[in-house]
Amino acid sequence: MIKVLITATVQSHICQFHKPLVKMLRNCGDVEIHVAARDNLAEKNGLKLDFADRVFDIPFSRSPSSPQNIRAYRELKKVIDKENYDIIHCNTPVGGVVTRLAAKKLRKNGTKVIYTAHGFHFYKGASRKNWMVYYPIEKTFAKFTDILITINDEDYALAKNRFKCRTEHIHGVGVDSGRYRIISAEEKELKKARMGFDSSDRLILSVGELLPNKNHIMAVRAMKKVVEAHPKAKLLIAGNGPEKERIEAEISSLGLTGSVIMLGYCTHLEDYQQICDLSVACSFREGLGLNVIESLLSGNPVAGTKNRGHNELVKDRINGFLVNPNDVNALAESVNLLLSDSALLGSISSGCRESVKSYTAENVSAELEKIYFGQ
Repeated sequence: MIKVLITATVQSHICQFHKPLVKMLRNCGDVEIHVAARDNLAEKNGLKLDFADRVFDIPFSRSPSSPQNIRAYRELKKVIDKENYDIIHCNTPVGGVVTRLAAKKLRKNGTKVIYTAHGFHFYKGASRKNWMVYYPIEKTFAKFTDILITINDEDYALAKNRFKCRTEHIHGVGVDSGRYRIISAEEKELKKARMGFDSSDRLILSVGELLPNKNHIMAVRAMKKVVEAHPKAKLLIAGNGPEKERIEAEISSLGLTGSVIMLGYCTHLEDYQQICDLSVACSFREGLGLNVIESLLSGNPVAGTKNRGHNELVKDRINGFLVNPNDVNALAESVNLLLSDSALLGSISSGCRESVKSYTAENVSAELEKIYFGQ
């Protein structure tokens, strides 16, 4: 039997991003899977860790300087020392650092430590502060890592050249291509009606935590011009977080109440993807952009901001448009063009799913199996 521990700062991260990994491990034989992360599932509307054999609530904090992470280290080290894992797979910056510190002794006894970087905080164009703080940390902790997994080309090239550990690349965390799929025009109209929308509504989806980096407020501001050209256009924002009140205030001040709908945290995003005309993705920084892959698999073009994650997925006028961060006018123009030109929208939509076939759960599971077991 293989005994595996998966760690991250919060349990929702593992629920959302690591089911393909767990499925791969289950398919490969006799395996016991444990999870260690802070329990935040009450905030996530029904997410469940029902695929793990054991779950440890470890009080990680996302803030690297929080003294809470000292307690997290102590509690995690007790678990690691007691359970004697064959493989420890850690994720997220804080979860990755604390886990690798706690696993140092066990690693010397043969435990394999794997770390997935879901997007380094240092990258081309990042602030000097980010490079000074995060780069030395990742470079140091690479020495305590057997395999470093990256999910975009830029991070892979950097780690391969600068870090002293085995470095691999996979195509994201794997998206369920059966869940995120294209439906017929007839099914789309029926689903829109069931979900409370008119057949004439033009729906635009923006997905992600309500955090400053996700920059949903850019999409809200762009809607002022979009609604002027397309009065039936509606922006649906899916996610929760600390920016909620600020975004709601902006919606009100721009007179967009009714044209921008806050959905909150959704566990059935595929339903919204299937009834939308397109998606917007306005992040300043992305390791890859799960929401972009989900949209493209659903046949929806993406109007997104330029960053390393979006640049890897969105190709201008092939499966969407790319604009500069906070260029509200350019975003509005891209959305208006897609909504106005049905031939262009149809042409771009037709190639969306094919453009991200490498990012499906099936393909990523195969990539992970090769990394884990050399098959």
